[in-house]
Amino acid sequence: TIRYPKSNGEVVDLDFTPPFRRIPMIPSLERATNRSFPTDWSSPEAQKEMSELCDRYKLSCAEPKTTARLLDKLVSHFLESSISSPAFITDHPSILSPLAKHHRLYPNLTERFELFVAGKELANAYTELNHPAIQRSRFLGEQSSALEGDDEAQPMDEAFCVALEYGLPPTAGWGMGLDRLVMLLTKKNTIR
Repeated sequence: TIRYPKSNGEVVDLDFTPPFRRIPMIPSLERATNRSFPTDWSSPEAQKEMSELCDRYKLSCAEPKTTARLLDKLVSHFLESSISSPAFITDHPSILSPLAKHHRLYPNLTERFELFVAGKELANAYTELNHPAIQRSRFLGEQSSALEGDDEAQPMDEAFCVALEYGLPPTAGWGMGLDRLVMLLTKKNTIR
């Protein structure tokens, strides 16, 4: 256990005793908002529901208010900010994970997790999507978000899709923010 000063001045105890808690994204948001979430994340109804929830909880979201951006605001407010000791947020919807493979058990979710400590993302990992037609479709969906003005949307990568047509064995990827790890180890809230 270490004591860590959060950016708001609060000092929290971080318990690194394994196993780390796992927080399935959608069921946890449903419990936090006392509401069922849609299963078709690409529908206009899903965007409307996420917009209404953000309005209800007074969460501002910059334009364009895509379903992915609105959902990300809800995750940040209800899940990420409540994490002190290490925890994994798991099972992200495919609209938040355009490069991740569909979940083996849950439709419309992906095999992805993010590790959070003290409210900050420390690592992101997922099983890589290796199906060229699905990847191309996801890129096209991202292009639609980009046309609406979403600067975080993944650009179309046709060369990558063609490479997938040649074959990609089952693969996983992960990334860790070394700057955030250093901040955590030095008990700082900024890398400066």
